Amino acid sequence: MTSDRRGLAARSAIGLMWTGLSMGGLAVAELVALIVLARLLAPSEFGLYAAALVVINFSAIFEGLGVAQAIVQRPVVEESHLRVGFTLSLIFSLSMAGLVWWAAPTIADLFRLTELAPVVRAACAVFLCRGISMVAQASAQRALRFRWLAGIEAGAFAIGFVLVGPLLAWRGLGIWALIGALVCQHFVRMLALLIGQPHPKRLLLERRAIGHLLYFGGGFTIARIFNYLAGQADKAVVGRWLGAESLGLYALASQLMTAPAVIVGQTLDMVLFPTMALIQQEPARLARAFRGAVASCALLVLPASVVVMAVLPELVQVLLGPGWENAVLPLQILAAGMLFRTSYKLSDSITRATGAVYARAWRQAVFAFAVGAGSFIGQHWGVTGVALGAVIAVASNFLLMAQLSLRLTGLKWSDFAVAHLPGVALAVTVGGGAWMFANLLRELHTPPLSLLGMIVLTTAPASALLCWCAPALFLGHDGRSALQVLMSLAPAWLQRRPT
Repeated sequence: MTSDRRGLAARSAIGLMWTGLSMGGLAVAELVALIVLARLLAPSEFGLYAAALVVINFSAIFEGLGVAQAIVQRPVVEESHLRVGFTLSLIFSLSMAGLVWWAAPTIADLFRLTELAPVVRAACAVFLCRGISMVAQASAQRALRFRWLAGIEAGAFAIGFVLVGPLLAWRGLGIWALIGALVCQHFVRMLALLIGQPHPKRLLLERRAIGHLLYFGGGFTIARIFNYLAGQADKAVVGRWLGAESLGLYALASQLMTAPAVIVGQTLDMVLFPTMALIQQEPARLARAFRGAVASCALLVLPASVVVMAVLPELVQVLLGPGWENAVLPLQILAAGMLFRTSYKLSDSITRATGAVYARAWRQAVFAFAVGAGSFIGQHWGVTGVALGAVIAVASNFLLMAQLSLRLTGLKWSDFAVAHLPGVALAVTVGGGAWMFANLLRELHTPPLSLLGMIVLTTAPASALLCWCAPALFLGHDGRSALQVLMSLAPAWLQRRPT
């Protein structure tokens, strides 16, 4: 491994570590902040805030039209690209803020919440903050400043929701405490990005640079729309044909099983997209990076998904309580698809890094249709059938995106399959052991919480021991390469490499 490759791999590993820690820390901080705010605010105020977030998150699909991602992906970025990108991001964010402001009364009518209109209008400030800082964030991603970006995200959230939000709620401002926290978070984030990542800000509209940015951004936005529809189609089918109770059951099961995959996938994407964009014109390096990422993802996700499937009855009892037993089988089916949901993000990153956004877009359209069709067919067998239909659709998308990635990198299907074998071996060994141990503990009438604790305390060390003793089988070439990179970042006394 050359020093250049090792350096980029090390920076990627550090980026994954800091981004993962940031997202995990944000999740914990969000939970703590919501617990504190829940004691100071009424449920109706949280309901208004949730409705406003639906509007903001949906509008974010169109905000910027992929300009920031286009800047990250460009092989060479000129000053004109940055200036035009900044100009376009201002125009788009102002337009989106104006459109949402104008449509606020109509949005409130759709939600049947008359108090929502002023809340949505106040939240429009978020669009402006994101638009102003969009190019700065893209520039920082191109520079692989992952630790700095993670710190900004964590610090901005803490100031907004740990400091400002509870203070405003304590002063009796109700829903405006939540909106104030949200706006404050994005304002602090904007200031930090602009100060810490300077770039040319003189406005410019140049046809050539506009074409470069919007060609990529258009394909990116189309794919994003279909991906959003794919994420909602199964829930729409359940709500339409199976009713509110089934929708509540399925929505919670889907959130529990997809959230970890989404967090892992987003962490990988935030680091791998800019990293792969840097080497997009070096097919051999791109192929090695993709294969290594696929192997590492399989090593992490496959064993975890099998272990989770083994202990889901107890997990449901502990987390959800009585009355949710019918969620166990749908959860197990959804857990079986965790690898498909996570690993396709790697293909997603490489297609965007190489500019194949329109090839990606039509595959996402097929994905959205497959989720809708699979869910509609599956609803004849209830929530379990919908879960199975959705997982089959996710698996088909995984294969479609893998085919595109292999074409872009020059890898063969045999290479792709071999990259998964260590993860499969670890999942069969550790997961099979977890199933047998869990069944034994059930026969001994072990309390659910104790069973979960014992499974965690045995499977995690067992996985590490297997990888240490038989790295050729349970890590493979790519896993050992990734481990060597990680060990090179560890203290000297830990840097014994497996052979």
